Formats: sequence, structure tokens, C-alpha cells
Amino acid sequence: MGKLSAYLFGLLSLCLGLSACRSDDEEIIHHQEEQVDTASVATPKDTASVKGFFLLNEGNMGSNKCTLDYYDATTGKYLRNIYAEANPGVVQELGDVGNDLQIYDGKLWVVVNCSHLVEVMEQRTARHIGQISIPNCRYITFQDRYAYVSSYAGPVQTDPNARLGYVAKIDIDRMEVVDSCAVGYQPDEMAVIGNRLYVANSGGYRFPYYDSTISVIDLNTFSVVNTIDVAINLHRLAVDSQGFLWVSSRGDYYGVPSRTYVVDPQTYRVTDVFDIPNMGMTVSGDSLFIYGTEFSYMTSAWDVAYSIINTRTRQVVTDCFITDGTEKEIEMPYGIAVNPDTHEFYIADAGNYVSPGMLYCFTPDGRKKWSVRTGDVPSRFAFTHIMLAY
Repeated sequence: MGKLSAYLFGLLSLCLGLSACRSDDEEIIHHQEEQVDTASVATPKDTASVKGFFLLNEGNMGSNKCTLDYYDATTGKYLRNIYAEANPGVVQELGDVGNDLQIYDGKLWVVVNCSHLVEVMEQRTARHIGQISIPNCRYITFQDRYAYVSSYAGPVQTDPNARLGYVAKIDIDRMEVVDSCAVGYQPDEMAVIGNRLYVANSGGYRFPYYDSTISVIDLNTFSVVNTIDVAINLHRLAVDSQGFLWVSSRGDYYGVPSRTYVVDPQTYRVTDVFDIPNMGMTVSGDSLFIYGTEFSYMTSAWDVAYSIINTRTRQVVTDCFITDGTEKEIEMPYGIAVNPDTHEFYIADAGNYVSPGMLYCFTPDGRKKWSVRTGDVPSRFAFTHIMLAY
């Protein structure tokens, strides 16, 4: 059955040639390995440092092609499609449309939207631990011994009469849903600040009657205590070093453009608005990296931008953080991450959405370092860290 190389997770040598779970005539898809970087930054020896990252490939809706890749930053090796080999007994593999990926409590948590489940794996081995059924699940976040998953609640379809969504509360020790809280329509990303959970409601199924609110849930009572009106079709949330909430609005793809908003979680008010299209963002220090891919049905054209905002000064630092012109190689940016050690940043490129995508690595000053082929529709990153002996 083959083995995943020991460097994949770095903490211990792992053999994934498991005892027979499938019959001999069943195909097991083995991972593919590629050397992409031969000049990796040396690992600091006195602090915990980044080992690498998992990359979730959504796959095309209805194709059951969600896959998981891994990049080992200490060796410069990229491994494609590691889940199938690690889990030969899971026939359907990861499922249909991987929407979110997080690491928590030594486990990998993958939200698989159209398969209506959360897949839980061991972080070190990517071996299947269990699944939690949640209809039309979207994103996941954590606080203490609980996971919180946003759910559109109804079927995967446009419906002006779609029901309110909810957030499911999962006991991570028992791996089961223990409570739920109704929020707005079609809730997407969430963020925890203190004992409050902030939920971006999109209303995306109810076009043209989008939702425009953030639901605020008290985690002690697990009930909505406030609702913040921001803008239509909300999607992403990020928390900066000052504790402010950055929010993306996708607009309506006609006359209302995508924008970026700042919300004060203490006053529940919008404090700043940026005319910057925002389809994905990540905070690195006091910098907010944003990629915008805005489509307009009025012009039938895409506008793509790569911006940085200083979250302390609220000033736009640049409207193109790729400095060597190689942004022209990226067909459709679909995910972003910044290495907290090296400050290199990564852009996932979904390409045409129906064939393998690409991953691009850039130096901190915005020059392309390397690129590699991924699975279909790469999107979400989760960094792993080297655990040092004390």
C-alpha cells in the first residue's frame, strides 16, 4: 500500500501501509510528491516554528473530489492527495466540496459542505477519527472544549424562502452536537472575541434579498445578544491585534460593489469602510492581506486586486502586494495565508474551477518564489508547528 514519508508531519516516522481494509482489487490512490523549494529558511532552534501547512482543495460541486495536500516547509516537499492513502477504508474519501479547514486539539477538522458533515482526523497522520453530521455546513471555529459550525440549515439551492441558518455547538471530546443557536440567513465565517461569537450572515440563497447582519452570540448562554447591521452578502471575518473585527461584503454583483468593513465589537458599530473588494483576507501582525475577485453582471468582467491595509493606522499600504508582475500568472485567487515565521505568503489559484489549481509562494517583498500544482479548487490553509523538547 505504500507509505507517506516520515517528513510529512515531522514529529515521528509514520507508516500508512495499514492492514487490509479494502479488497485487493480496489484502487487505492497514492499521494504524489514534488520538490518545490530547495532554499527553505532555516528553522529557529529556540522557539516553536512552522513545520508546514495542510491545503484543502474544495473539489468541484457534485464530483466528490475534495482532497488534502501537505507542504513540508523544512524540506521543501509538496505532497498531493494524502487522505486516500492514509484512509484506505474510507471509500468516499473526503467528500463533496471542502469548505473549511482548521487545526485544533491535535486534530484536523474539515467542513465538507455538500456532504453535510465535519470530518475529523489526527493531525499527525491525517487518519480518520470520526464524522459529525451537520446540514449544509460552512465554517468552523473553536473556544475551549467546543467547536462551532455555521450551517445554512436547508438544502444546497437558491431559495428566496430559505429558512434561517444556525450555529451548531460541538463537544469536541464526545464529537457530537450538543446545542444550536439560530442566527441570520445563510451564515458563513465566524470569529470569537472574548466570550462572544460573531457570525457573518450572507443571505446568499435569497437573492436579491440578501442578509446584511452579524449575529452576536454569548457563548455562556449560547444565545444571540445583539445583531449588527453592516452590508449585504457578508462572508469573511478576521480579528486584528487591537481586537477589531474586519468584515467582507461580496455586494450583489450588479450595482453594489464588494467592500471591506471594520466593526468595533465593544460598541457594535461600523467604524471604517474601504472601497476594496474582498473575497478573502488574513491578518499578519498589523497588516491585513486582502485579495479581491469581483465579478459584475453589468460588465461581465472580473476585477482582481491584492491589497494590504495597516490595521492600526487604517491606511491602505498597497493595492498590489505582488511586486514582480507575476500576479498575471494567477487565473483566479481563491485562498491566502502568511507564514508567521518567514512572512512568506501563499496564494491558492482555483484556475477554471474544474481542473487542478495552483499554489504560489511569494517572498515577503512580493516576489514569486515557487509554484506547484494542487488538487481542484485549492482554498484553505492550516499551519503545523514543530514541537520542541524542553
